[in-house]
Amino acid sequence: MSCKSTKVAPSVDFDHSCSDSVEYLTLNFGPFETVHRWRRLPPCDEFVGARRSKHTVVAYRDAIYVFGGDNGKNMLNDLLRFDVKDCSWCRAFTTGTPPAPRYHHSAVVYGSSMFVFGGYTGDIYSNSNLKNKNDLFEYKFATGQWTEWKVDGSLPVARSAHGATVYSDKLWIFAGYDGNARLNDMWTISLQDREHACWEEIDQSGEIPPSCCNFPVAVCRDKMFVFSGQSGAKITNNLFQFEFNGHMWTRIPTEHLLRGSPPPPQRRYGHTMVAFDRHLYVFGGAADNTLPNELHCYDVDSQTWEVIQPSLDIGFSMSLHSQMPSGRLFHAAAVIQDAMYIFGGTVDNNVRSGEMYRFQFSCYPKCTLHEDYGKLWENRQFCDVEFILGEREERVLGHIAIVTARCQWLRKKILQARDRQRQKSKQESSEEIDEGAAGGHRDMFAGNKPSGTQPLLEVSIREAEAQPFEVLMQFLYTDKIQYPRRGHVQDVLLIMDVYKLALSFKLSRLEQLCVQYIEASVDLQNVLSVCENANKLQLDQLKEHCLNFVVKESHFNQVIMTKEFEHLSTPLIVEIVRRKQQPPPRVYSDQPVDIGTSLVQDMKAYLEGGGLEFCDIILLLDGHPRPAHKAILAARSSYFEAMFRSFMPEDGQVNISIGEMVPSKQAFESMLRYIYYGDVNMPPEDSLYLFAAPYYYGFSNNRLQAYCKQNLEMNVTVENVLQILEAADKTQALDMKKHCLHIIVHQFIKVSKLPNLRSLSQLLLLDIIESLATHISDKQCAEMGSDI
Repeated sequence: MSCKSTKVAPSVDFDHSCSDSVEYLTLNFGPFETVHRWRRLPPCDEFVGARRSKHTVVAYRDAIYVFGGDNGKNMLNDLLRFDVKDCSWCRAFTTGTPPAPRYHHSAVVYGSSMFVFGGYTGDIYSNSNLKNKNDLFEYKFATGQWTEWKVDGSLPVARSAHGATVYSDKLWIFAGYDGNARLNDMWTISLQDREHACWEEIDQSGEIPPSCCNFPVAVCRDKMFVFSGQSGAKITNNLFQFEFNGHMWTRIPTEHLLRGSPPPPQRRYGHTMVAFDRHLYVFGGAADNTLPNELHCYDVDSQTWEVIQPSLDIGFSMSLHSQMPSGRLFHAAAVIQDAMYIFGGTVDNNVRSGEMYRFQFSCYPKCTLHEDYGKLWENRQFCDVEFILGEREERVLGHIAIVTARCQWLRKKILQARDRQRQKSKQESSEEIDEGAAGGHRDMFAGNKPSGTQPLLEVSIREAEAQPFEVLMQFLYTDKIQYPRRGHVQDVLLIMDVYKLALSFKLSRLEQLCVQYIEASVDLQNVLSVCENANKLQLDQLKEHCLNFVVKESHFNQVIMTKEFEHLSTPLIVEIVRRKQQPPPRVYSDQPVDIGTSLVQDMKAYLEGGGLEFCDIILLLDGHPRPAHKAILAARSSYFEAMFRSFMPEDGQVNISIGEMVPSKQAFESMLRYIYYGDVNMPPEDSLYLFAAPYYYGFSNNRLQAYCKQNLEMNVTVENVLQILEAADKTQALDMKKHCLHIIVHQFIKVSKLPNLRSLSQLLLLDIIESLATHISDKQCAEMGSDI
């Protein structure tokens, strides 16, 4: 989008030249793998290697290497190689003495070598000579040479079913099973210098995971992650992260996950987890006597889980289910480029698998919608409303567009305040006119502010104090709240005040977030304070939670012995004693929980007409007006932010283009959807118009461009090729125009029947005729001539 020369923002500091930006549109046509699609690859033939589980898989260059495991009868120590380009299996070349047959070992790649550590060895068929190992072997990919590292000094206790990874030139080993007990120690060894290598035990701190085995580890964002696994008799679904620099463990909390939104995967063991981009992908394992085959994805940046829905190419010959791996455990996984490969494992009826599957990742930049609106809240630029709060009349600034999109209660307050302001302005204007007519040399416009500097709309809310109201506002802008210190009494009481506001303002989503935080924060030290506050604020659900917490067998004696219990109000003491003597019957509700509307849902409704009465800017597309909201445009685009900050057009109208090119009305609407609520779904022809938009408008990242590129590469068909040809011609995307002409020529009989062909410009029709003429061979010309 751009402005005429009189309305260009002078301080915008990125390239607005569409012709320069178009060169970034480099498309590599076919064949492409649909993102999030499973593909079943050729299984391992029996003459190459046995089906197996409890093995390891590593990726080196364009090949997957499988080592060890068991075939149900014997332990293995063969090394198999799968070429991902040729989709072919072979035995890897080896020389030297390999590790003894084993399973539940670990294998990692460092440099041009694979390192195998530990595992369980012996003859499982005759149940003899079974033991855990702590040996370390190196396999050089270039020469096929196996060698054992003989390390002086202390060694990790022999183990199997542990976790291992490489970071900062070191091998890191964590937890596992030593034959008698599960472990949670950590050891590291440098892989740079074999002659001077020695094992070192790491002094861990923080929330160290419990002793566990049969879990995966993965490194992402310079941290190591551990998910679930067997911990004694208990299997958990906790996710822990380890800081390599400070040797500090942290449990990733789930209190911020809204009930009704995707939860973490259920507890399991024998699963795999790999890292790609900013995501962790968890597949398979045994979960409460089932073998699930959903693929779970964890976003390290947003700390949220989701289940990936698998894609299927239209017209693909095999069904979706035949392409997906069945549930399994003790399989292995590795990543090559932008795909995950899963091999083997134990499937139903304790059968070993020899299958290989490929899953295509998507590597789009993350959506910055929540962060962009969050920055708008933090910076307080372009504020147009001031909330006057509580008895002390504290003031908090905000943006009408965001607040009215998210909260109907505040929307009514703002509309009422705006009506009062307009009535007051009318009254003042009429008084000024009367004064001017009566005595009048006074300028009738003297009291009016210039355009663009309208006074803030004042909205009084007596029932809200500033601190909890600011937390509520943060939620409106970002869909989440920054939780304070968990368990600290004052912080829990603050979130209780926020919860009270959420109930008053009918914000179901915020209600749930507050309840989840408070319930997770209640402990022996604060439960009585929280209970008393819940009683005072008439928050019955939280009061009920606290009472049930107090009367638990393991809590009751400790709570009633505290000083806080002595100072508790008499009615509450009576309630606690009665509940202990006669617990009320549990009431189960099968009513679905109202999780409210999300930021994305609210901004979608706002763009589609819900925010029309609050528009404060007009976008002109080829002369046609489109009302919009300054704060939203400024939050999402540095181009608009700079314009509205320093060069706001006096008439409140902005002409739209992308460089020198005016997008189609349909493409412009696609871009507005992206700006308002992060939507990237659009027809391929829109993608051509919008490919340069991230550069021109200064979006936070090139997420939109990444979707445009993939959309164009995957979705040019006979049905839409003429629309895309027109868009390619208009945007001067020459490689796309050439690709469209190629499709038209080779599918001309079908294309010639499309009604859009008749509406093409004369120049484009000539381009098609020229391409057809170039394509027709001399022999075909001679045959055509003989028919005349």
